[in-house]
Amino acid sequence: MKSWAKKICGLLSLVLLAASPSFAASDGVAEHDNSRISIFLQPAISFLSFEEREYFQDAIDTIYQEFRANALTEEESLSVAKQNFQKVNFCFPITGGLQFQVRQDHFLSAGIGFIYDDESVVLTDRKNKSHNYGYTIQGIPLFLEYRFAIPLNLMTLSDGGLFSIALRWYWTLPGTEIYSSWGKIDADNSLLGAGFGFSVGYLIASWKGLNVFGDIGFSSIKVKSKGSFADIVPEGSTEKAKWDIGGLQLQIRVSFGVWNKPKPREEDDDDDIPDTDAVPDTVKADTAKVDTAKVDSVKADSIKADSVKVDAAKTDSVKTDSVKTDSTIADTAIQESSAQDSKESKSPAPEKEQPVKEAVGSKKPEE
Repeated sequence: MKSWAKKICGLLSLVLLAASPSFAASDGVAEHDNSRISIFLQPAISFLSFEEREYFQDAIDTIYQEFRANALTEEESLSVAKQNFQKVNFCFPITGGLQFQVRQDHFLSAGIGFIYDDESVVLTDRKNKSHNYGYTIQGIPLFLEYRFAIPLNLMTLSDGGLFSIALRWYWTLPGTEIYSSWGKIDADNSLLGAGFGFSVGYLIASWKGLNVFGDIGFSSIKVKSKGSFADIVPEGSTEKAKWDIGGLQLQIRVSFGVWNKPKPREEDDDDDIPDTDAVPDTVKADTAKVDTAKVDSVKADSIKADSVKVDAAKTDSVKTDSVKTDSTIADTAIQESSAQDSKESKSPAPEKEQPVKEAVGSKKPEE
């Protein structure tokens, strides 16, 4: 495998693994893809299940032996060199398509992809002249996909992104072929399909209709041709060619909702405030005016209530003062009455008139 391919593979793998926990929901609420209809683009890293690479390696070994056999001197023999084909077929397929959400977290998708894997080596002959040999696997798969969410109650995680399983069925379109330095063969495209695939995915991020899924899966897309590998490589099999353009895949799907569902009510910050994301500006302005009028009305009612409370307090105070005044007057009357009675009780009783006694001897008795 080329060094740059190893670096890209490792980098994308690390990015995917590192991004998953960092983008998980932090507010305790599970994320969902809320698009009804969306378009998607899906780059991937794929390791093709192409076992027929051995035919091409055998051809390179044979050519190398011929170069060495034609060397006349030891110096010419040292000039003969070769590269070997990689033991894995590593490529970067890309897929695009349309996705429809049938119901919450259940999706139907249709997509088309392009697979391109170019393998080449260089051989040097006894005269130090370079010779390039190679082959290219090309595929144009068409697929239908059904994706459904894994219920949270079946997992240990109580919240987070959307975990899902995707099932696919593949067809191949014209352009699915193998061509090499020696020839070319085309695949027969059957209406019944060419294979299947499945993957497990995770909703890494969701923001304003933009959703990012990370998937890892496997596909088996087997095709056959009327030609044979003997037509494209020396010493190849003379039987009708069959090969597989599927394999292990690590992919990232970026989808954008062209028609989205309304924002779920339970996710609103305030249930009493309507969702104004999809409301025209005029309606928003009217709503703001109504809300302002409601606030002013509430304030006015509050002021009136406070005024009534103050008036009631004043009335109660006046009543209290009146009661106190009446009580004072009554106490004063009682005190005056008590004082009058006291004075009357202390003053001496008037003397009764005594009959005037005649002075003894004032009148002599008759003798």
